[in-house]
Amino acid sequence: MQRRPLITVSLRALALATATALFCAGAALAQTGPLRTAVDATFAPHAMAKLGGGSQGFNIDLGEELAKRLGRKIEIEATEFSGLVPGLNSKRYDFLLAPVTVTPERAKAMLFTEGYLDTDYSFLGRKGSTLTKLEDLKGKTIAVNKGSNYEGWARDNAAKYDFKFDVYGSNADAVQAVLATRADYNLAGTTVVAWAAKQNPALQTGYTIKTGLVWALPFRLDDAAGRAAASNALKCMKQDGTIAKLALKWFGYTPGSEDAAVKIAPGTGVPGMGGYDPTPVTPKCV
Repeated sequence: MQRRPLITVSLRALALATATALFCAGAALAQTGPLRTAVDATFAPHAMAKLGGGSQGFNIDLGEELAKRLGRKIEIEATEFSGLVPGLNSKRYDFLLAPVTVTPERAKAMLFTEGYLDTDYSFLGRKGSTLTKLEDLKGKTIAVNKGSNYEGWARDNAAKYDFKFDVYGSNADAVQAVLATRADYNLAGTTVVAWAAKQNPALQTGYTIKTGLVWALPFRLDDAAGRAAASNALKCMKQDGTIAKLALKWFGYTPGSEDAAVKIAPGTGVPGMGGYDPTPVTPKCV
């Protein structure tokens, strides 16, 4: 029997191993159907209804750019926030495009990409107001949205910083209270506050409370390939400045070098949270 040269066998084995690795890494990209996702379309400026139908906002642009880089179409459904996670778990959605804050509890139940925006708290005041530190809140009145994290912060810190706070049914009502001088400041998410100030020249942003938390894209625990593909695309979008440009477009500010919109995680996921894979990743960008 004629024996095949060892070098031929080795080359074939190497080719097979390479093809297998490329297949696994690109499994999510190989799909041809549309990406199915959802947003809460009442959360301006991240997602909101537009005239003529459909939705617009930072996260809508983010999702469309993500799909483009994955070579897929995208279907974005508008639904209530409470229905997002059940829809993901039932496989109605491939991932969630709505802003979802990464917490230790959520990281046990879902696989997150790295963060794409910091989720901090900021104060909104009338033009000319000065708020450079929390001690400046003494004797002031803060307007907050009922049931929000911001109401919780105000309740926990009112005595410490000697301020009063009023609770409103929506953040829009809280902003109106500032405009009507019933309150000195509105406390809300930094991006929401920036959007309000961008839309109304009578308002301006004030002090920002850094939380150390981020918004990221959640996938099901069994969809590591989907998470990896989206993570790679996000890294590329940070690398070429796309996410920073979207922040400027919708929020009116340019993120700093340490913001999640710019800083690329070394691995896959959110460092320090469950599901994070510290294996170094070199973005593969087209």
